[in-house]
Amino acid sequence: MRAGRKTPPSVRRSLTAPITVVMAILAAAGLSLTGAAAPQAGTQQAFRADPFWPKPLQQSWLLGSVTGVAVDSRDRIWVVHRGMPSFTARTEIGLATNPPTAELCCRPAPQVLAFDQTGAVVASWGGPGQGYEWPTSPGGIDVDAGGHVWITAAGPPEAPGGGRGRGGAAGPPPPEDAHVLKFTSEGKFVLQIGQAGKPGAPDSTTGLRRPAGVDVDTATNEVFVADAGNRRVVVFDATTGAYKRHWGAYGQPPGEALTDPYDPSAPPAKQFRGLSCVRVARDGMVYVCDRQNNRVQVFRRDGTFVSEAVVSKATRGNGAAWDLAFSTDAQQRQVFVADGQDQRVFILDRATLQVASSFGNGGRWPGTFYGVGSVAVDSKGNVYTGEALEGKRVQKFERR
Repeated sequence: MRAGRKTPPSVRRSLTAPITVVMAILAAAGLSLTGAAAPQAGTQQAFRADPFWPKPLQQSWLLGSVTGVAVDSRDRIWVVHRGMPSFTARTEIGLATNPPTAELCCRPAPQVLAFDQTGAVVASWGGPGQGYEWPTSPGGIDVDAGGHVWITAAGPPEAPGGGRGRGGAAGPPPPEDAHVLKFTSEGKFVLQIGQAGKPGAPDSTTGLRRPAGVDVDTATNEVFVADAGNRRVVVFDATTGAYKRHWGAYGQPPGEALTDPYDPSAPPAKQFRGLSCVRVARDGMVYVCDRQNNRVQVFRRDGTFVSEAVVSKATRGNGAAWDLAFSTDAQQRQVFVADGQDQRVFILDRATLQVASSFGNGGRWPGTFYGVGSVAVDSKGNVYTGEALEGKRVQKFERR
């Protein structure tokens, strides 16, 4: 149309109708046209998803199910994922098959990746090597103050609700993961605690069983491990790997595995039901995710129980407390809890352990989740999430 000429009402309606439809679809998915998570009832929205982070991966790489996300002292974002075994459609990884089933696409990315603040890959490594046993299925990840990268071996992978995951190779089952690995940031092996195929009992001082989470306490040079298969937190020397101590739920010795399903109307379980993370705050308080009990328990470094918080009490299935991270203000006033069953990140007030707000919703759009199981925070307060199961991606949420 020529400049200065008014648009007829019928044309204006035809132009705005598609935009209105798109806005309605985005609102239903919990988004706006800017990519921000739309406010949920009763919540405070403080974060906006960056739909362009990370940058496209090179070499036709694809992420598998993401099991851990961490931020190092240089604000680099570290990700560990399950790679090939977590792919459910072989057409997704055509270049990785023998012979290839596609000419240009695709192959699993290295299982450990580091991104800079712009979303570019700055480090990539992982896989079997000399002197250590690479996990059948990696679990959590942490980067200590010295830049060492710690990874738990949490396999064999399990499908939602239990049972063997899909996509594994035919043949005899791999040995059960029962160890933790320590590498330099370049991927050079440093230390292994535990041994694959030789799981320890709940009172073992040397063995682990499918450890799911790890965190290094710089102040004490100790590594805290969420020993999921043994329903306990266990502590080792971060340099030598020597055993220090362990405890179960409420600071008591770990007991028999719980076989009854979670019941939100029942009294709190006396044992961990789905131990999935451990994090040490700056003040020395140790926070533990008890995923399928929908709770976070807090301890002193010696295992003395302090308090607990229930997150989304009515949630069943895979539970509501998958991973957690602290805000990076001096007092670490907030705790971010990844809830991969409800597809949301809850924000708790650390002083009261009450839910203050949340963000996210189920879906594939930027800002929504499918299996959000990992969470980390950088020095600027931006939040990073990783999605397991069929989510297979990482996202950045900028503080507004």
